[in-house]
Amino acid sequence: MNKLKAIYHSIHYTRIVFIPGILLVLLLSACSNKMKDIDALTGKANLKEDVAYNVTIIYSEHGKAKVRITAKEFVRNDYAKPPFTDMRKDIKMEFYDDSLQLESTLTAKYARFYEERKTVLIRDNIVINTKKQETIKTEELIWNQNVKKIYTEKPVTIITPTQTMYGDALDAEEDFSMYQIKNLRGSMKVEKGEIPE
Repeated sequence: MNKLKAIYHSIHYTRIVFIPGILLVLLLSACSNKMKDIDALTGKANLKEDVAYNVTIIYSEHGKAKVRITAKEFVRNDYAKPPFTDMRKDIKMEFYDDSLQLESTLTAKYARFYEERKTVLIRDNIVINTKKQETIKTEELIWNQNVKKIYTEKPVTIITPTQTMYGDALDAEEDFSMYQIKNLRGSMKVEKGEIPE
């Protein structure tokens, strides 16, 4: 009988150690993650960017508002070289004169602001509407705040109430009150007496 009890205890002890051991091995193997997946959730890449939604920024000089910028998504990355802020989705920039009168409005899909350089790269489906009832369209602009100029080497289209013109580049004041078009072409309406003889 003692022998039978010893066999029973041996089997019971083996079962107590063996079953939890198998469960532990199964549990540990089920929880294995790739480091790439873990980094995607908690890695440093996520800590480098600050994201904000539906943001408005007012850019002013000498206490006067010059530009009002809105976007659905702002992403700030201070760790990039150079640091930048991405403005994504429904970007709108309103440019004001010294009397706070709206000079022009710019819309685009994307812009990247390099604060240290004071430069903004604007891209994708850019439409500028001026107070002179002109519409300027292009795919890329660079706004250099240091010299208060906006320019592009990409093709541009200028639409006025009476004509449509095309050019190969644009150089403008930052509020689009004045601009020059390189290689301007298109048909223009000219009133009688405006043509030099």
